[in-house]
Amino acid sequence: MLAERQKQILKAIIEEYVVHAEPVGSRTISKRDDIGYSAATVRNEMADLEDLGFVEQPHTSAGRIPSQMGYRYYVDNLMGPQRLERTDLLQVRELFASQMDAVELTIQQTGSILSRLTNYTSIILGPEAIHNKLKHLQVIPLNERSAVAIVVSDNGHVDQRRFTVPDGVSLSSIEKLVNILNVKLSGVPLVRLKRNVYQELFAELDRHVEQYEFLLGVIDQMLLADTDDRIFTSGTTNILTQPEFTDVTQVKALMDLFEQTDTVTKLFATNNAGVQVRIGEENSIATVNNCSIVTASFSIDGRSLGTVGVLGPTRMDYNKVVSLMQVLTTDLSEHLRQLYK
Repeated sequence: MLAERQKQILKAIIEEYVVHAEPVGSRTISKRDDIGYSAATVRNEMADLEDLGFVEQPHTSAGRIPSQMGYRYYVDNLMGPQRLERTDLLQVRELFASQMDAVELTIQQTGSILSRLTNYTSIILGPEAIHNKLKHLQVIPLNERSAVAIVVSDNGHVDQRRFTVPDGVSLSSIEKLVNILNVKLSGVPLVRLKRNVYQELFAELDRHVEQYEFLLGVIDQMLLADTDDRIFTSGTTNILTQPEFTDVTQVKALMDLFEQTDTVTKLFATNNAGVQVRIGEENSIATVNNCSIVTASFSIDGRSLGTVGVLGPTRMDYNKVVSLMQVLTTDLSEHLRQLYK
């Protein structure tokens, strides 16, 4: 437990560092209106906070910066409710007041406004990317060169795609392929279909389906495997504007991560109620150990439909992001409820 004075000073250090991204000195803290202590007193408390692991001193002559432990304490104990800026709130209200009648458009616009208002990267997982599983796959030939694939998920959602039959591949081979997929992949989450096909079905296809190598191209078109359509990312380059990310190698690793559907789903999927904050090394992927991820689910009638998420530096404006997420997910859930009525 921290003493009340230590809490005040830790909170002030974090607020200063979030804004300025520079180590915070005792004189800066002592001059704040909400801190009534001398620079010497603040300096002593900062030294104690460092000994306790809540702040760090990057250089001997520099001020302090929050540690990941300090951020966690702030989020759990010091961060109070924050009223959003009126202009930010108006943008959110205007978004959902518009007549958007498509789920994909609603989610895309939600991600866009979230990344714009936070200046971080937003990622939204749609319903199929998290929960829905394959129930049945059917192919209906249209002519010798084209057919329609119909995918039915376990929640009753039906999606269809027209695809071109490669030269040299017969419709009977495709029918055989569909039978194998229905047996092997029924009950598999849609987000994992492509991975399961490529990792587990090569041998099966080789034994039972002629010219299976050509059919792999067909699979990509058939299986709703393009889960990028269900994972909506906005503001990926916002990370470049953060002073913590000047290392090209680190930035490239983050950009590569955004292309990995399974990894993104693992990082952002949540079934927990309310806003969840994972700071630095609390994340399960080493690539984002210097980042924080804030997530919140959106739902209809208590059933989770997906997740809204923000990825940014650990020097994140947690207060603003959490408040914004609370408003956005509430309004998004209500908008989708109206669409599904």
